[in-house]
Amino acid sequence: MSDISIGSRSCFSGLILALLVGVASVPSVVAAEFQTPEQTNAAIDESVELAIGFLKNRGQTGDGAFSPETGVAVTSLCVRAILEHRPTDVDSPVVKKAIQFILDNVRPSGGIHATGSMYRNYETSVAVGALVAANRDNRYESQLKRAEAYLKEIQWDEGEGVESSDTAYGGAGYGKHARPDLSNTSFLVDALKDLGNDADDEAIQKALRFISRTQNLAGHGNDTEHADKIGDGGFYYTPAAGGETKVVGEDGDSEDGDNGGGLRSYGSMTYAGLKSMIYAGLTDDDPRVAAAMDFIQKTYSLDENPGMGKAGLYYYYHTFGKALAAADIRVLTDTEGNHHNWKRELAATLVSAQQADGSWVNDGNDRWMEGNRNLVTAYALLALKYCRE
Repeated sequence: MSDISIGSRSCFSGLILALLVGVASVPSVVAAEFQTPEQTNAAIDESVELAIGFLKNRGQTGDGAFSPETGVAVTSLCVRAILEHRPTDVDSPVVKKAIQFILDNVRPSGGIHATGSMYRNYETSVAVGALVAANRDNRYESQLKRAEAYLKEIQWDEGEGVESSDTAYGGAGYGKHARPDLSNTSFLVDALKDLGNDADDEAIQKALRFISRTQNLAGHGNDTEHADKIGDGGFYYTPAAGGETKVVGEDGDSEDGDNGGGLRSYGSMTYAGLKSMIYAGLTDDDPRVAAAMDFIQKTYSLDENPGMGKAGLYYYYHTFGKALAAADIRVLTDTEGNHHNWKRELAATLVSAQQADGSWVNDGNDRWMEGNRNLVTAYALLALKYCRE
């Protein structure tokens, strides 16, 4: 998908129109704050400097953790965020203390999570991301191999008595909900990819079964009762246990279940679904990818998490950037014909939202812990990685 304009659904039903070679060739690119790669990258560098300074000077506790009430989750995301921009910091005191905190939470099972955690898949998956980023000279190879085996063991499959016909099959979830969801499954696929598993890996292909059932698209893997009720190509939270979405209605309340009208799609899950399908080997001529891109073209936004308003906005920014980078899209054309250099637009959005102390916080909605500056700063830093030109 490199350097192409995604125009309409018909682009995918046949040949994709390779209209754009670069931003300079597009006369109607939506105006962005940054006009050149040099300007974009310089702004990112300055922003990263401030953000890492915040994490190092104000975010870390004495035991090396970042927000230890989250187990190893936020600590792991902060480590990964720092090392994505500054790999040489791997042996800095801040990162070494944080890594030690993560290692102190390695369990005999191979999982990496707080004692009694109900978020074992999530914590272990993001801890894998941190340890992979820090794995110089294979220093964490043993812990990573055990974590890989653990993640595959707790995936919802035959080992849990779940058959392939079950809507939970192939997914991963929070233990407290007794069912898998797309967010956790996306983290699982990310971790397996970080660990070197390719698209043919059995666990990733099992995950694809689950992911396909979270898409509002009939006839291409979604064999659930929800498949053809909406049909917009976007993704919802889970098809398991009756199905659930997180979309916020006009009254501000979450429209959780399918009350006959389907499970409504929303932005962050659609980008998570697209990214995970690409990691599972799907290409731009697959109807599932085509349908996801159709939804993205229709709902392209950096002002909100489509369908969610400001809820989960920074998780959305991170997933947005990671998915479009995985799809190798440089300029995306929405359904109104506007061409978006999404890297510059996302960079401008994040830089303008950064607080004076170098952190970010979701001041519009603190749902899903986005009032936590460590977490949101990690999301923003991880998103900025994909904005460099």
